[in-house]
Amino acid sequence: MPEQQHPNARPKPAAADAAATPYVKGRGAQINTPNRFLKNHRVQEHIEAIDEWTAANEATVYLEDNAKTLVNKVDSPDVGMFYSMNPYQGCEHGCIYCYARNAHEYWGYSAGLDFERKIIVKKNAPQLLRKFLLHPKWDATPISLSGNTDCYQPAEQRFRLTRQLLEVCNEFNQPVGMITKNAGMLRDKDLLQEMAAKNLISILVSITSLNEDLRRVMEPRTTTATQRLRLINELSHAGVRMGVMLGPMIPGLNDHEIPNIIKAAADNGAVFSAYTFIRLNGSVKLMFHDWLYKNFPDRADKVWHQIEHAHGGKVNDSRFGVRMRGEGPVAELVRQQFLQYNKRYGLNAERWNLDSSRFRRPGEQGRLF
Repeated sequence: MPEQQHPNARPKPAAADAAATPYVKGRGAQINTPNRFLKNHRVQEHIEAIDEWTAANEATVYLEDNAKTLVNKVDSPDVGMFYSMNPYQGCEHGCIYCYARNAHEYWGYSAGLDFERKIIVKKNAPQLLRKFLLHPKWDATPISLSGNTDCYQPAEQRFRLTRQLLEVCNEFNQPVGMITKNAGMLRDKDLLQEMAAKNLISILVSITSLNEDLRRVMEPRTTTATQRLRLINELSHAGVRMGVMLGPMIPGLNDHEIPNIIKAAADNGAVFSAYTFIRLNGSVKLMFHDWLYKNFPDRADKVWHQIEHAHGGKVNDSRFGVRMRGEGPVAELVRQQFLQYNKRYGLNAERWNLDSSRFRRPGEQGRLF
């Protein structure tokens, strides 16, 4: 594989190396970045050597795990959730900008190609959720499904863990907020409609671009924007409260699409929205830089420097309150466009408008207040 750098190093220009390394089709990351928790990693020193192997485009592997916990408290004020649960770690969607990539390093894997190829499946997730909701001190605060990786990624078609988690939540009348970019959610339309009738479900559909050429390289194994708009349309007509997530907005790539995305979502029944500005934390910085210069060499320098200008000269700012929004003229222009077109098309930024008063444990009566 190509020589790799420490996550804290400044990325090297990738334009010169792009032709030397075969492009991995159907994947977002083109490299396996080094794992900061491991002392050793493999590199390919001389890519021109005649006896060197060629890295294969490996198939996705599902690694079944019996997790110890599922529901996690979220302390960040920037992500709009209080608790989250994720039945899968790693995500085959392969979105190049995904901040969740770094969490894969805790499992001993790379945040790059490993994140897309090695999917950890929490087979006991429904049992863990049931145990959590049975705790007598649980107060039915809305839980986000998922707050990290997409719960409707391709693995869901095989394992159906998200469906099982929703069934548990419906049984307990536990409110849930969801975010996805996969129209596979429509498989659970019946259950989502039943929960919506009790005001237990609120859904954000992530749309980063209406440009299929950009979507194909930036989010290679996701459904098209057309399918995501269909998802909003069908579920909103079924009585489910639907919203659109514009994120991340990347200056020079998709920020100009804000008006069209908001309008298209509103036309299809979305009633609320949210957005994030691109931030490249940890190893994501290295793989995004590599991806950017391989796919958009004509504008890569401009895009990279605009991201830096929005984060105080870096591509990531870890401060709460600004890390998901950025600062400076470019980030402010994105914010103003978001607010302006939300107002024009009647969307608002309210997400948690769910009913916790219905919550009950099996065998209990409903709440009286």
